[in-house]
Amino acid sequence: MTTQRTTTPDGLVIVDKPSGFTSHDVVAKMRGIAGTRRVGHAGTLDPMATGVLVLGVQRATKLLGHLALTEKEYVGTIRLGQDTVTDDAEGEITSATDASGVAREAIDAEVAKLTGDILQVPSKVSAIKIDGKRSYKRAREGEDFEIPARPVTVSSFLVHDVRPETAPDGTPVQDLLVSVTCSSGTYIRALARDIGAALGVGGHLTALRRTRVGPYRLDVARTLDQHQEELTVMPVAEAADAAFPRWDVDARRAGLLLNGVRLAMPEEYAGRGPVAVHGPDGAFLVLVEADRGKAKSLAVFG
Repeated sequence: MTTQRTTTPDGLVIVDKPSGFTSHDVVAKMRGIAGTRRVGHAGTLDPMATGVLVLGVQRATKLLGHLALTEKEYVGTIRLGQDTVTDDAEGEITSATDASGVAREAIDAEVAKLTGDILQVPSKVSAIKIDGKRSYKRAREGEDFEIPARPVTVSSFLVHDVRPETAPDGTPVQDLLVSVTCSSGTYIRALARDIGAALGVGGHLTALRRTRVGPYRLDVARTLDQHQEELTVMPVAEAADAAFPRWDVDARRAGLLLNGVRLAMPEEYAGRGPVAVHGPDGAFLVLVEADRGKAKSLAVFG
């Protein structure tokens, strides 16, 4: 990571999102900090959640749609004993059940069922579109509708601690401290809802922190206040090296690729997705992908 002091930085900005902010709120704040409207995000994070949010500034916005951010890691707290309308702590409690008798063995058994390749029904209060309309809008308008289950992968779902608690309404509950590694599109609050339903006591998510998105971890993220003080930008070339295979070419090939000429690509890049092309001086020039053995340009940076 390097620090730039320009008014229009060019690269990725890794933010430790605060609770209560939408991803759009963070983008709006970063536009002011960076002094440019060319800011976008690479995937949303619920307002209640904190942690890693990847932003692109200036030319780096062209990278966002190509970044391999398909695997994510979270730590969070699931409360057994209460359902909410949103499946997290921001929604109204819709049911309360004494969860003090739920055994750890039963919890572990249900967690195991929610690990691996599973079908998940997202929360109705989500941004998923149903017939062109956002699910949360349908829910707020009182519509009766169903969201089809979607395949997701939960590669790791671990319960690190189980803590008996008493909810503010007096209900005996249990709080599960968990960590989850999963594919993009997985709803952690839906996991909380489903484990609570399977155990017969209800469940919802009370806290969530995203610790990794693709190759970008919490240790390189900075709060908005820290970025306001000293904006930290990961240059486009560094971001590309972290996310894509690298292909170094000579000056002649560099010039041809920059002009959209479809040169033959080495076989080693076949089926590897986007590839970052660097010129003889090491500069990141263009993002390409193999198309029938030839380099198809995705975005030009040189």
